Amino acid sequence: MAVFADYDVDGATSSALLTRYLRHFDCPIDLYVPDRLTEGYGPSPDAFAALKARGADLILTVDCGAAARDALESARDIGVDVIVLDHHLMSGELPPARALVNPNRPDCPSGEGHLAAAGVVFVFLAALNGEARRREIETPLPDLLQWLDLCALGTLCDMSPLRGVNRAFVRQGLKIMASGQNPGIRALADVAGIGVPDTVTDATFGLGPRLNAGGRVGDPWLAAKLMATDDRSEAIALAEQLHHLNQQRREVELAITEEARLACEALMEADGSRPVLVVGGEGWHPGIIGIVAGRLKDQFQRPVVLVGWGEGLG
Repeated sequence: MAVFADYDVDGATSSALLTRYLRHFDCPIDLYVPDRLTEGYGPSPDAFAALKARGADLILTVDCGAAARDALESARDIGVDVIVLDHHLMSGELPPARALVNPNRPDCPSGEGHLAAAGVVFVFLAALNGEARRREIETPLPDLLQWLDLCALGTLCDMSPLRGVNRAFVRQGLKIMASGQNPGIRALADVAGIGVPDTVTDATFGLGPRLNAGGRVGDPWLAAKLMATDDRSEAIALAEQLHHLNQQRREVELAITEEARLACEALMEADGSRPVLVVGGEGWHPGIIGIVAGRLKDQFQRPVVLVGWGEGLG
């Protein structure tokens, strides 16, 4: 089995939930996180072929996959089963998959479309536990409540609305997060100087940006590895890498923001009625320009499009 995860916090926490669950049963699992610059978002035929070559015949996609029709068709053609665990909006005919678990699929009556991927995966694991009990499987089942910190972190960092079960996930998950049970979360909090992470702010402004830094400007695998490890030494090493990458990300972001802001001001001075601002610059990192565009959109009160180009930037 293999897990194909998105490179943001929601994807990392979702993959860690699955990894920890399967590890409980001594089930070996392969992990794949795409590179933002070279592979883009979501699964691809090449990624599925690579996992097939590494021995996977069942792939679980988390926080992605619901719209990856080409990749899912390619998996079917090469004899790989895929289970999609996603929460993104869907439309049209369902793509081919062994199973597609998504509260936002058009035919889902659950009314839980506000769940983050981490919440979808947590409910999926609860259903697996329930099915195991129904089948009277004798192997002891894992206590899922111990991993609510991962569910809460993914929910908060994906900006999912705190209503319904999401509020319960976060309320209880923050308590577990504060207890320091997860070595990766504890290590990242220590390296970042947060202390005991027990608030929404600690999660979204303290841990979240550092976990996202790997996917934006460095190694996209770091966050998923950190959330899944039980080794304190490995956790510290991974946390330090993410902390350093986040510092780099902030420096790059500040530089791009200043250049883009000046370019937007020049456009507004030339024509203050412009409905959209489109600016670009050489070397503007594609993992950063989305953040900058969002901030400039708020400043100028209109849509802002940023374009980066240059060697290695696509």
